[in-house]
Amino acid sequence: MSAVEEGVTASAIALRDDAPVGEDAARRAVRKADRRAKLKWAPWVALLLAFSFVLRVWGAKQGLPYAYNADENAHFVPKAIGLFGHGWNPHYFVNPPAYTYLLHIVFAVWFGGREGVSDAFARDPTEVFLVARVVAAACGTLAVWLLYLGGTKLFADRRVGFLGAGLLGVGFLPVFYSHLALNDVPTLAPICLALYGTAGIVRQGRLVDFLVAGVGLGLACATKYTGGIALLPILAAAAGWLVGRRRLRWSTVIGGMILCGLCAAAFFFVTNPYALLDYSGFSDGLNHQTTVADDALGKLGLTEDNGLAYYLWTITWGLGWIPAVAAAVGVVLTARDNWRIAFVLVPAPVLFLLFMGTQERFFGRWLMPVFPMICLLAAYAVVRVAGWIAGRRPVLAPTMLVLAAALLCGQGLVYSLHIGQVLQRDDTRNMARAWFVAHVPPKTKVVVEPVVPDGWAQDIGDPSPLTNNGNRWVKFPTSRSNIANDGSEITGPGRIVNIEDYERTLYPGLVDKYEEQGYCWVVVGSTQRGRAEVEPDAVPRALAYYQELEKRADTAYVASPYRDGAGPVDFNFDWSFDFYPLAYHRPGPTMTIYHLRGGRCASG
Repeated sequence: MSAVEEGVTASAIALRDDAPVGEDAARRAVRKADRRAKLKWAPWVALLLAFSFVLRVWGAKQGLPYAYNADENAHFVPKAIGLFGHGWNPHYFVNPPAYTYLLHIVFAVWFGGREGVSDAFARDPTEVFLVARVVAAACGTLAVWLLYLGGTKLFADRRVGFLGAGLLGVGFLPVFYSHLALNDVPTLAPICLALYGTAGIVRQGRLVDFLVAGVGLGLACATKYTGGIALLPILAAAAGWLVGRRRLRWSTVIGGMILCGLCAAAFFFVTNPYALLDYSGFSDGLNHQTTVADDALGKLGLTEDNGLAYYLWTITWGLGWIPAVAAAVGVVLTARDNWRIAFVLVPAPVLFLLFMGTQERFFGRWLMPVFPMICLLAAYAVVRVAGWIAGRRPVLAPTMLVLAAALLCGQGLVYSLHIGQVLQRDDTRNMARAWFVAHVPPKTKVVVEPVVPDGWAQDIGDPSPLTNNGNRWVKFPTSRSNIANDGSEITGPGRIVNIEDYERTLYPGLVDKYEEQGYCWVVVGSTQRGRAEVEPDAVPRALAYYQELEKRADTAYVASPYRDGAGPVDFNFDWSFDFYPLAYHRPGPTMTIYHLRGGRCASG
């Protein structure tokens, strides 16, 4: 019998519902083989982790010194630095603070405390953001290792654990978001820790397994609220002992769940203490986060109205088409081999999809908390199918296993290697700024769409004495408008305009205002204009504005993110910002710089 056949047979025995819980001959054989295999697998696991980390830090300096992702620019890094000034209360609970606390501790060690990190951030924030991104990448790599351990224990098969971890290691979405100082990827580590504990509950039901699962759950919730989805597999694993003739006492299961709950609460409050100490602030932040996810306002540019369909589509590129299909097959196979394991892995992704799909806003990265479960289901399916083929053609056994790995991980590997190449190249927004510095004198009046942070107009670490705010150029106030979202005019000082409402404030008459006031240079980014182009009926005046601008201005410079002969890519809230399509050659939107010809700009 081949190694593949032996492994599949052992897994099938371990997964069968009628397999005895005690140390029967089959289980002893599996454990003995597992001990022998452990050392053999160690180099491959180390290689996988090293490769996963490299994928996650390749291109980590992209866009710097500017953090062009609005969430990265506004949330965790600035909040972690702010803790040096006002203590451990983050005064911000829209996102839980565990990742912020982690960055704060790392900054204290790396930069030597408040003075060091503040000075580094003021002179050039590149190193600060880079350190934060590497921390996210390290957490993502840790998640890969923990998923390997959890998958191996749950299925009693190292190949399933390794392939599941490999898929998470090269999957596009986990790799891409490891390049940003956000909490999405760091949350995967405690979720995978909870799954490791859950696997122990399924297999042995020891108190230590409940403890580990609780620690992972508490840390996951304290890192990202949706990390609480890790609770469902734990509940399912415990319920598995209470259904049927299992040999674990009810008192042990109940005691284990109490221990799990206590550990989850303890680690949640240790890493989010002000959820109790500042409960009103915590409650307000949590309510705000819930409102934002379910808010119909500001969603201009969404290309899909059905959230469930959008998230199912996300799996096909966030992990890959074959993993998506394999995961569906894995549902059937695990249900057939052991409904308890299916009960652990299947409900969480399904319910998460249904819940997130009912929100008014949806983004691919919001699906990542259930990626570990999907990876394991997909890995089990391909291992079982490979074993089935090998059973009929033993000579093909090694080939089938290699082919299974290639099919499962191939799409993610191709696109993750591609994104590494893309991110290491100059961002179009940096290119546009370099052109602006070379061709537009300081103190010139300019219009810059909100595709860049405010710091883009300022020389990093060297504020200009020529303007009252230190900017190199005088920017038109795009963040304030006398136009409401419905197009009506507002009297008085107007209103604050967020980035998602900017297109609603545009109308052709703005071009006249630019020329009258001497704002002769206009910088347009495709990630703003694209919002209007995919929903022309919603903002017809914005499209008329761009047409008027093109008619009355010369195109001075264009920085394109696409390789020669490729693009453009239609606007999408994922692909326009994570550069997934192979048409991308460098990061960033298409940046177009116009110079107006009329009014005070005629001689400029």
